Amino acid sequence: MFRLLTIIVGVGMLVFKAQALTLELDGPLTQGALIRGKADPGTRIWLDGTPVKVSRDGHFVLGFGRDAALNHVVKARSGEGSEISRALTLKKREYKIQRITGVAKKYVSPPPETLARIRDDNRRVREARAHFTDRLDFLGPFVSPAEGPISGVYGSQRFFNGEPRRPHYGLDIAAPVGAPVKAVAGGIVRLADPDLYFSGGTIIIDHGYGVNTSYLHLSEVLVKAGDEVRAGQLIGRVGKTGRVTGAHLDWRLNWFQERLDPALVVPVRDK
Repeated sequence: MFRLLTIIVGVGMLVFKAQALTLELDGPLTQGALIRGKADPGTRIWLDGTPVKVSRDGHFVLGFGRDAALNHVVKARSGEGSEISRALTLKKREYKIQRITGVAKKYVSPPPETLARIRDDNRRVREARAHFTDRLDFLGPFVSPAEGPISGVYGSQRFFNGEPRRPHYGLDIAAPVGAPVKAVAGGIVRLADPDLYFSGGTIIIDHGYGVNTSYLHLSEVLVKAGDEVRAGQLIGRVGKTGRVTGAHLDWRLNWFQERLDPALVVPVRDK
């Protein structure tokens, strides 16, 4: 039997209490969201029946993808046996249609001889995103990775040269080749490659508890796998490598393999 008292505190913060147990969720309840949580030390957490990793101090994180189901249940149980069960209802989002022309044909319909390379690139990216470390860099605050106009948004359905493709899972910031790219938060570099087929110069940083960020189409990669970086550190430079029509940074936010909306954690000004 779960007993529940719900209190709403501030914007985007939910606090739930049951007997001696307190559970906090911080973030927008919407598709694409990263939700940072805090519970009493020793609390166990489940999302839709699946255990969620919790730090020694009670910090944890949840992520909901672009097309995540709208109804979920988060449960918590303290070491003393107090329990909370909370239904979470996400807001459904509408996504833009984005039509992009001028993409090189080899990136719209890759030739057969490149397929093995593409599969290997995809494997390496999945492995980089699968890391679990007990760092708490995901608690933020996150900083903007680059400065410039927003040229592409998360979730948009993309058409390349008139052909439909998968949704866009990043936030594009237009900037000149060579403009600085910074780490949005501290962490460990898990992938640093100057030439992946689709994303060109690519960096993936692990921020702990499954949260990771990616930086694509770089002209220069200034870190290597295994490096520890801090928030705001220069890690690369804007480029136009891989599948692009112009210079920009495509940066992405993930919770393990769940693709999230970067704009919900770093409001980037459209300059």
